[in-house]
Amino acid sequence: MGGSHTGAVATGQTPQASAREPRFRRALGGAAVPLLAAAGLAAFWLFPNDLGLMTRIAATALYVLSLDLVLGFGGIATLGQAAMFGSGAYAAGIAAVHLVSDPLVLLAVGALAGGLVALVTGALILHARGLTLLMLTIAVVQIVQEVVNKARDLTGGSDGLSGIEPSPLFGLFRFDMFGRTSYLFALAVLLVGFLVARRIVRSPFGLACRGVKEDPLRIAALGGSPRRYLVTLYAIAGVFAGVAGALTAVTSGIVGLDSVSFSWSAEALVMLVLGGAGRLVGAVIGTVAFMTIHHVMAAIDPFHWMLFIGLFLMGTVLFLPGGIASLADRFIKGNRE
Repeated sequence: MGGSHTGAVATGQTPQASAREPRFRRALGGAAVPLLAAAGLAAFWLFPNDLGLMTRIAATALYVLSLDLVLGFGGIATLGQAAMFGSGAYAAGIAAVHLVSDPLVLLAVGALAGGLVALVTGALILHARGLTLLMLTIAVVQIVQEVVNKARDLTGGSDGLSGIEPSPLFGLFRFDMFGRTSYLFALAVLLVGFLVARRIVRSPFGLACRGVKEDPLRIAALGGSPRRYLVTLYAIAGVFAGVAGALTAVTSGIVGLDSVSFSWSAEALVMLVLGGAGRLVGAVIGTVAFMTIHHVMAAIDPFHWMLFIGLFLMGTVLFLPGGIASLADRFIKGNRE
C-alpha cells in the first residue's frame, strides 16, 4: 500500500486520481463499440453517395485490426499481413464463382484460408526476430502473390478474379448497386470482429501474449511457451485478415493482385501507426483517417496524394507518438492535472 502511494506521489498523481484513471479508460473501452456503431449508422444516413468508400473503410479497418493483434499486442514485426488478407479474398472469390454464394459461408471460407496461411507460415518464420523476421514476412507476401499470379486459371492472374455474385444476405437482403446492404454488412462484421478481438486481448491468453511482448524470458521461466503463444496469436490474426479479405471480395465483387501485395501490407502498417498500435480502436481511427485523406487528396491531386499522407504521418509521429487514439490519454492527463 505504501509503495503504491509513494509511486503516485512521485509522479505527481494522487491515489484517488490513480484509481480513477483505469476506471475511465475501461469506460472508454466499453463505449468503443456503441460509439463505432453510432458513427457508422450516422455515416450511412449522412453520406448516402459514399457507401462504396465507407464499405472499403469498414473492411480495411478489420484488416488493420488483425495487424494490431500481432504487432500491438504480440510485438510481432510484420509486413506480410496482406498474405492472409489476399488468401482470404481469393479463397472466398473462388468459392463464390465455383461452389457457394452465401455471404456468411464465404466469410467462413476466407477465415479458414487466412488462418491456415498464417498458421503454416507463422510456424516456419516465428523462430526469427527483428529484421530477419520482417524480411521473412515480406518473402511470404511475395511467394503468395506469385502463386496467385501463376494460378491464373483459378485467380485470373494479373486481370483479377471477377464474377463474384453473393446471394442475398439471410435470403432477404440483396447486394444492390447502391451499396446499402454491402455497407451495413461490412459495418456489422467490423463490430463483431472488434468485440471478438477485445475479448481475446483481455483473456488470459491475450495477457500472456502481452507478457511475451514485454518479457519473453519471464514467460518461459513461468512455464509458458513464448513461441507457441505467438504462433497462435499469428494464426488468430490471420483469421481476422482472411475475413476482411473475404468481406472485400463479397462487397466489391472482384479480387486483384494488389490484395496480396507488399504495398498493401505497408499501407496497413501506416494506418495502424496513425491510429495507435495496441489499442484496437486505433486501428479503426487510423483506417478512417488514412482512407479519407487518400480519397480527398487523390481527387484533388491524383499524382501526389502520397505527399499529403507522408506529411500527415510525420506530424502524427512527431506530435502524437501514440497515434491519434492517444488523444484520449492526453484528455485523461489534462483532467487529472
